[in-house]
Amino acid sequence: MSQVNYAAKINAPEIEPRFRHPMILETFDGLQAGEVMELTNDHDPKPLHYQFMIEREGTFNWEYLQEGPTTWCVAISKLK
Repeated sequence: MSQVNYAAKINAPEIEPRFRHPMILETFDGLQAGEVMELTNDHDPKPLHYQFMIEREGTFNWEYLQEGPTTWCVAISKLK
């Protein structure tokens, strides 16, 4: 697999909980088509994935890079 150049990297535990999802979505919205952001979290960000499926349907690709047990890492690509 080729090395990905991430347009943005977010470490969710560093963000106050009430601001996490809005900040992640805002960062995603700022990506250009074809760009990828990396999200790191201390739990499976499944609720955020569901929110993306509802609010950003057809505009993203979600790929787990690491799945626990203490760190989850996801590459979220903005589709063209």
